[in-house]
Amino acid sequence: MSNRLRNNVIALGIVVCFWIIFVLPVMAADPIVTQSTSTSTVDNTTNTKTRVLTNPPSAISPSINASNSDLCVVGVSGAVQTMILGASFGKTVVDTNCERLKLSKLLFDLGMKVSAVSILCQDERVHRAMKNSGTPCPIFDEATGEGLIGKEAQKVWDLNPKLIPEAKNEPLNKGAWLEKLASGIISVILLALLVAG
Repeated sequence: MSNRLRNNVIALGIVVCFWIIFVLPVMAADPIVTQSTSTSTVDNTTNTKTRVLTNPPSAISPSINASNSDLCVVGVSGAVQTMILGASFGKTVVDTNCERLKLSKLLFDLGMKVSAVSILCQDERVHRAMKNSGTPCPIFDEATGEGLIGKEAQKVWDLNPKLIPEAKNEPLNKGAWLEKLASGIISVILLALLVAG
């Protein structure tokens, strides 16, 4: 027998002995079995009563979309809710200064610079600033039927001071006054209902 064959037989014998001594007894052993039994009983009885005294408030102020960059309006809205009565309102307010700026820019972009300045001069602050800087606002002279600029315009402004724009302290007209009065009365009534409720 050659050495190689003898070494293979010895190695095979070692492997067989290892299996007989260590592996087969473990495989033949009974497996470990764990059993657990649990029993529980839960009895739960719940009695619930819900009593609703009032409805939840539901007055919702209207959404006014004034986010478009070409609009010169501001949205104003509000709502009041009591247990008895609810009210909501909403409206838009025109921003005349924004309109003036947009019109002036449009005229300037069209190359009508004097017209653009003339629109801005409708504001008394711009009119005063133009006069203080030595470049008076343009004006239409009814006597000659022409638009005047510079010193000629200043002469016409000096002759017609009533044409110079003034700071606007506009009194309320009758309709606006009645609208504000009605809004105030409704607000007081709703507030009284809210406190009483």
